[in-house]
Amino acid sequence: MTRSAPLAILFALPLGACAVTSTEYSAIDTCLNGAKAWNYRSARCEQAADGPVDLIRVDKSEHLMTVYRDGRAIREFRVAIGRGDPGPKQQQGDGRVPEGAYRITAHNPNSAYHLSLRIGYPTPEQVAAAARRGVNPGGDIMIHGLPNDRGWIGARHAAVDWTDGCVAVTNREMDWLYGAVADGTPVEIRA
Repeated sequence: MTRSAPLAILFALPLGACAVTSTEYSAIDTCLNGAKAWNYRSARCEQAADGPVDLIRVDKSEHLMTVYRDGRAIREFRVAIGRGDPGPKQQQGDGRVPEGAYRITAHNPNSAYHLSLRIGYPTPEQVAAAARRGVNPGGDIMIHGLPNDRGWIGARHAAVDWTDGCVAVTNREMDWLYGAVADGTPVEIRA
């Protein structure tokens, strides 16, 4: 994942206008920094659920990631996704987030972003489809926090889609996810 374009966008975020007010961003960040969970639907700070997570669902059109245990949603996250158009990832460099069923394949504590969980993209079918089109399908698709030197942006990061095709959450949310999600956990990504 290259860092130059996303960093330029992230530098501008705190000054940009969006639907969420500065006061609301402050409330979210205060909640998360207190080791609690922000409920994005009710706009309230709540006790963070305990892990583990056995399913991750990402809804790209809603910019929402929901994690489950035993079929029950235990936490939701407002996410930033790829800066490409909303379609499924087709090739390396298109800035899109893939769609389909995957698994978490690795934890990376030394990521250029605050921790990361590798998503098992591309599947063998996606590699074959890209080969038929004569393109590289890309890879290095992750769920991650903010760039290591930009954690101060906090919840404001989700005001803009800024990744190269990954799914991003705040650093405090990534701390929780990193401990609650095991390698092999299923990930479903849809439009």
